[in-house]
Amino acid sequence: MPATLETEGVPLDPWVIREPALDLDRLAFTESVFALSNGHLGLRGNLDEGEPRAIAGTYLNGFYETHTLGYGERAYGNPEDGQTVVNVTDGKLIRLLVEDEPLDVHRGDLQSHERWLDLRTGILERVLVWSTRAGRTVRVTSRRLVSLRMRSVAAVSFEVEAIDRPVRIALQSSLLANRVDVGSGTDPREAAAIGAVLVPRLSVHDGLRVVLAHTTSRTGLSLAAGMEHALETDNPPLTRTESEPDLGRVTVSAQLHPGRPLRMTKLIAYHWSSHQSVEWLRDQVDASLQNALAEGFDGLAAMQREALDAYWRSTKIEVDGDDELQQALRFAQFQLVQAGTRADGRGVPAKGLTGPGYDGHAFWDMEAYVLPVYVFSQPRLARDALVWRHGMLDLARERARQLDLDGAAFPWRTIGGEECSGYWPAGTAAFHVNAGIARAVQLYDDVTGDEDFMRDVGLELLVETARLWASLGYQVAGGAFRIDGVTGPDEYSAIADNNVYTNLMARDNFRAAAAAVERRPERADALGVSPDEVAAWRRAADTMAIPYDERLGVHPQSEGFTDHEVWDFEATAPERYPLLLHHHYLDLYRKQVVKQADLVMAMFTCGDAFTPEQKRRNFEYYEALTVRDSSLSACIQAIVAAEVGHVDLAYDYLAEAALTDLHDLKGNIREGLHMASLAGALLAVVAGFGGLRRSRHGLAFSPRLPRQVERLAFPLLVRDRRLYVEIVRDRATYRLDPGDDPLPILHWGERLTLTGTEAVTRPLPPLPDLPRPRQPAGREPRRRTGGGVTR
Repeated sequence: MPATLETEGVPLDPWVIREPALDLDRLAFTESVFALSNGHLGLRGNLDEGEPRAIAGTYLNGFYETHTLGYGERAYGNPEDGQTVVNVTDGKLIRLLVEDEPLDVHRGDLQSHERWLDLRTGILERVLVWSTRAGRTVRVTSRRLVSLRMRSVAAVSFEVEAIDRPVRIALQSSLLANRVDVGSGTDPREAAAIGAVLVPRLSVHDGLRVVLAHTTSRTGLSLAAGMEHALETDNPPLTRTESEPDLGRVTVSAQLHPGRPLRMTKLIAYHWSSHQSVEWLRDQVDASLQNALAEGFDGLAAMQREALDAYWRSTKIEVDGDDELQQALRFAQFQLVQAGTRADGRGVPAKGLTGPGYDGHAFWDMEAYVLPVYVFSQPRLARDALVWRHGMLDLARERARQLDLDGAAFPWRTIGGEECSGYWPAGTAAFHVNAGIARAVQLYDDVTGDEDFMRDVGLELLVETARLWASLGYQVAGGAFRIDGVTGPDEYSAIADNNVYTNLMARDNFRAAAAAVERRPERADALGVSPDEVAAWRRAADTMAIPYDERLGVHPQSEGFTDHEVWDFEATAPERYPLLLHHHYLDLYRKQVVKQADLVMAMFTCGDAFTPEQKRRNFEYYEALTVRDSSLSACIQAIVAAEVGHVDLAYDYLAEAALTDLHDLKGNIREGLHMASLAGALLAVVAGFGGLRRSRHGLAFSPRLPRQVERLAFPLLVRDRRLYVEIVRDRATYRLDPGDDPLPILHWGERLTLTGTEAVTRPLPPLPDLPRPRQPAGREPRRRTGGGVTR
């Protein structure tokens, strides 16, 4: 059975993720699913008492330590240091002693235990009833939030109530630094083990407040973390506060009587910097704690609800007919708002701030999957992330020079801006990260019309990425512009010539850069762009090499790919997936086997390069080769499957993308959630079943709905207009908010002009009747039938 939170008899809820009973075998799963964050601060969903645990995680976006990358043989240009997100000072810990027995789910009698995350409030709640071995019974109710409004603040409300007789209890609330969890060491997707890297700098306490400060041993980043407490009880408790270099603790002792609980509100604050002193950071923590104390837990919870109410009003996706999918899409939307709301000048790591997977690095996933969602829902977050990329331009230029290239070579994986991939065929050679950045700039510009951004940030990103392509590729005399020796999105191929996705994205990058500089000549002059350089970009775009296999009537993923031997899927046992953990890359690189959508992704991002017939033939050809060992694949396959007419298959793939985490389909959720798959599921709704594409005439829609879904509705923010799209079985309706300026769109090629006065409804064409394409043996997606049942 899939590792879902739901069990038989527990109804699905579109707004709540619920764990009805504690399952100690699935702690890693629930720690990731119940993680809370705001883009700056992230807390894994550990139990309040901290043990048992899989991974104790508290993370700050951009706060990392370096470690030496090991190589059997040194080579010029290899990155020397890796970067790993640091598990910072843990402020979640609240331990309970009932008379002389500690609350421990392994001991005593755990009569009931339930946790749930409400996506409307952003609060993780836990209620348990537990008896000591001596028969003393208490009810514990805790609520936890990470504030979307107050960037550095988290809060816990912890309430203890005696059930049947008076009892003395003690609470120990702690700040604990240098908690170390060790992974299995066998999965390259896990974080590096860096040990205890926080060097103590300051520890102070006053009243019920403790502040600890540390500095990372190699990067020299400074951190201050603090906790403050408020107590509500009938009988004055006895308290003690203490601090050590790596530990702060407040201990509270109280006599409880049935019906008269003790409530402790714990407020936590974190500030970090690469240049501020720990004393300054301590002051910031004290100020944040004082503001949080003034609000109290209830005030912070009201702020949280207000922020999420506004978010859901403007972004809510509605799916009628599949309750499980509706819940998963709401979870995806919630995680996206958590990942970026207060990132404030930082990127979005592949796992967000939900776990240490991939060392906390940001990849091309951010621009290719996450930012398109933000552009149409929360454009400020997309802008902030692109400003973060712009801030690493000098490092990217330096990396390009090291590679004897012009322009900027952005890192494949990074936290601080330097390249951290120790395996260059899959890292450095994956230059399409540049194209993803350029495409995100274009999309943001098209959808928002933010001229200040384009002048100050966007134009320079387009120019420097175009310069990279111009020097990476070359113009054959009288012939095509070639880009040889690169790795496309599919990491089971590497160092290939003329990867179609890369070349088409570079083509669009050239054209966008040329158009942007011609619209802004003064800014182009300041960047040293000459007319000859623009002409060279246009010539390269117009002559870009796009391989095509006439024999098979399909586009090879890269030049010569379709000449390779096809992987023996029939002889590959299910336990040998993912292939990268069981086969050497040498074997994978020489075969026709696809880890994730590559050529198929090109048909989504650069659809004008293919005819409808080519798209269908290409899609069906690559379906038989794609094993989806990456969580980045199913959502893209969903989008293109819907476009070419395989709507039921698209529905299956959408569900896979949306349920990747809630069902732990990849088996590695212990390291954190898959932000790109969550974002990709939302893209699959809007771009797949909504059929959204960019066109010369504005946004274009070609909606079609799977038979299992009765209704689909979603909003989009376009040039400060709120566009609402509603699709039922045979028609689509488009409307704007009253008073919005007119907006031109296309519906299945028909030009429409929407106004804020009335909705426009148009029929949908009938669904095509196509035979279902085959997938590699044992890698078929799970079929979904009516009501979202999987079989």
